[in-house]
Amino acid sequence: MQKMILQGHSTYDGAGVKLRRIFAQDHTKLTDPFLLLDHFGSDNPEDYIKGFPWHPHRGIETVTYMLGGVVEHGDNIGNKGKIGPGDIQWMTAGSGVIHQEMPKASKEMMHGLQLWVNLPAKSKMIGPRYRGILDSMVPIVKVPGAEVRVIAGSYKNVEGPVRELVVDVEYLDVRLKKGNTISHLAKNKYTSFCYVIEGTGAFDEAKLEKGHLMLIEGAGNIAVGAMEDIHYIFVTGKQINEPVAWGGPIVMNTPEELELAFRELDEGTFIKRQ
Repeated sequence: MQKMILQGHSTYDGAGVKLRRIFAQDHTKLTDPFLLLDHFGSDNPEDYIKGFPWHPHRGIETVTYMLGGVVEHGDNIGNKGKIGPGDIQWMTAGSGVIHQEMPKASKEMMHGLQLWVNLPAKSKMIGPRYRGILDSMVPIVKVPGAEVRVIAGSYKNVEGPVRELVVDVEYLDVRLKKGNTISHLAKNKYTSFCYVIEGTGAFDEAKLEKGHLMLIEGAGNIAVGAMEDIHYIFVTGKQINEPVAWGGPIVMNTPEELELAFRELDEGTFIKRQ
């Protein structure tokens, strides 16, 4: 089992949203099937209010998990609404989606995570699909000293509400009280990671603080001990092991496929009628 610690860097995306990018293109071979993880959080509307105006995606899934604040979303296939605290937007872009995500100004902190999951070549051009998961739909498993929200996959035989995924992904939100321990199973031919949202903990032999991520490849158990109250996510996904051609919000397998996607955007033929 191989492990690496990542801390990411501060950047801006969309129309000027301040965020911390934990991993992206530089780590593609290490994070397969995951492409990108962003952590956004601010109580200053100037850091997020310009949002993410209309933009395309193809060849990936985007997973937006709101921890605080509200984002309004809309897309070209008719989905629209609000994502509030505890809600998840799991969007399969497939052959192509054009959407927007616009934060609403609030006195509370705008806070959340966005994860991109790659799609294998055989599924990159499937029909787009949107899942809006409300906070109340996510089951919580209580174990001694901890609460585990099961978003996708299963934990202690409790299955999350995000199902029928193209790539096998488990996504858990864990809150662990100081002095308690918990463990997670990393599987062979899967890439797993723990990302700390708040607090400090011992992840096997490594001390991780807020904003730290432990990337794990290979099989084994990851033991987590809370040095103080800690909030983190554990995510694992089956590796795809295919070439990646990445151009902004579009991720394909070859440069030719990428060039075609952007040409179709220019010509107005990007959206495929299924």
